[in-house]
Amino acid sequence: MDISRVDLNLLIHLDVLLRELNVTKAASHLGITQPAMSNGLKRLRLLFKDPLLVRTSEGMAPTELALELKPAVREILFNIEKVVQPDRGFDLDSGRVFRIMASDYAESTLIPDVLSAVRQRAPNVTLDILTPSDVSFEDVEQGRVDMAINRFETLPQSFHQKTIWNDTFSCLMNVDNEIANNFTLDNYLAASHIWVSKTGFGVGVGMNPKDVQRLGWVDEALNEIGAKRKISVFTRHYQVAMLLAQQHDLIATLPSRAARLKSESPKLVSKEPPFAIPAFDLKMAWSPLLHHNAGHKWLRRLIVDVADQTLG
Repeated sequence: MDISRVDLNLLIHLDVLLRELNVTKAASHLGITQPAMSNGLKRLRLLFKDPLLVRTSEGMAPTELALELKPAVREILFNIEKVVQPDRGFDLDSGRVFRIMASDYAESTLIPDVLSAVRQRAPNVTLDILTPSDVSFEDVEQGRVDMAINRFETLPQSFHQKTIWNDTFSCLMNVDNEIANNFTLDNYLAASHIWVSKTGFGVGVGMNPKDVQRLGWVDEALNEIGAKRKISVFTRHYQVAMLLAQQHDLIATLPSRAARLKSESPKLVSKEPPFAIPAFDLKMAWSPLLHHNAGHKWLRRLIVDVADQTLG
């Protein structure tokens, strides 16, 4: 095939079509008419000798060839963008809104310092902080949400990611808790506990104390030593867990950085867990569509700088 005869704009059409899986939405994204997008799809089918998108009962679905082409086309467009749109830096007077999905843990421990740095360096920038229940992988992949900051077990291979920091676990309890001065594993297991966690994306569902596989790191670590704790309350909010830990007989086992937020509270004391819990990484993840965006690069650098300063 003579590459000079190929309209490279068709690759842009293909990239958007494979993201939207809808001709009307793809046309709207590119600012062209639906007939023009339909004509572009027709030309793409002739070019690749494949239907690329086929109608199903659930809408348009990509063919096997289309799925193979998707990452290659994205990479080609990335490289073209880098050549024709060199990074001129982010305008610090910009009124841009950055949408960030942050877990309650990240929102408590990281976002306040990030907001402070943003207001100092780019006061017209706005942060829109979303919860994991507000966002899907597709929202991030298509760039509708700038980034996700959370603890992730799995991420789509197309996502870029960076570790912000590593954290351990601590046990937070009332200073007058009767086991505070005799914090053994047996006493820990005999106590009543606050479960707190929210990872990943999407709407959360109710928890079952018997479902160890879904309870997370703390209970999986206990399961490894053949032990189990008694959970009296489930919450998805670290601030709520820390408030509940003020009750005289409850224990919250939570990330150490969150526990340190209450280090000056006269009502609470923090203890090292009486069993081993693997440390975890807090990560930020973002779409390849935004990887070379000047504003996005600025925000990522700022977040890393803020995290490094807190580590110091």
